[in-house]
Amino acid sequence: MLYSKIEGQGIRAKGESCEAKSLLILHGFLGMSDNWKTLAAQFVSDGFEVHILDLRNHGRSFHSDEFSYELMVQDVYDYCKSNNLDNINIIGHSMGGKTAMLLATTYPELADKLLVADIGPKFYPQHHQTILEGLNAVDFSLKPSRNEVEEILSHHITDFGTRQFLLKSLYWQEPGQLAFRFNLPVLTKKIEEIGKALPEHYVFNNPTLFIRGGNSNYILNSDFENIKQHFPNSKIETIPNVGHWLHAENPKLFYEMASSFFE
Repeated sequence: MLYSKIEGQGIRAKGESCEAKSLLILHGFLGMSDNWKTLAAQFVSDGFEVHILDLRNHGRSFHSDEFSYELMVQDVYDYCKSNNLDNINIIGHSMGGKTAMLLATTYPELADKLLVADIGPKFYPQHHQTILEGLNAVDFSLKPSRNEVEEILSHHITDFGTRQFLLKSLYWQEPGQLAFRFNLPVLTKKIEEIGKALPEHYVFNNPTLFIRGGNSNYILNSDFENIKQHFPNSKIETIPNVGHWLHAENPKLFYEMASSFFE
């Protein structure tokens, strides 16, 4: 079973009555649930029961030699069934957004509204080579310190924010021994899975919001038609002056857009 953090009671006022409402959050490639804890607290204040998941081979969830969107969807579906979740709202960023799209189009009865952060349903060519080279350059058998790990990464990954994002998955496996929480060997081997497109005829008809970063090239204007084919009841909004990690770069505006959509 996937590791999760569950916050809030999920009781939302609706007219003169109350309804239970759950929100599922799925992180991106090489991320984990911790990346979303601040925003999750804000959604709790909106009355949601928030489930932030670690997807397979990430965070504190199990490691497996098998990795694909179909398997991640099955993991999330099994999690929802085990926790009696249905008619839920879903947020997915990047890889988590692709997982959320496939989940909603495969099991439309599971999802009420879908929010996808800075990823489209199209195929994406492999573009994580430099990051994976940097991560694989770290030799944990030499028992490097946290500063030494960052120094090694800096030779491959020049962007400070990206390095800090990756270092959040660094932890003390035992005294004196650091490790990454994500399953780097399998994710490196299976990297081509990350870019796969949503199958051609998969459609989700419920309300869907795509939020893209103004400085990101993940969702282009030319992608709008493809998005509408899969998600006919969708709209696309842009957060200006942010890149792919839009929810971390401008959490205030991301929260305002999401909260308004889920109302």
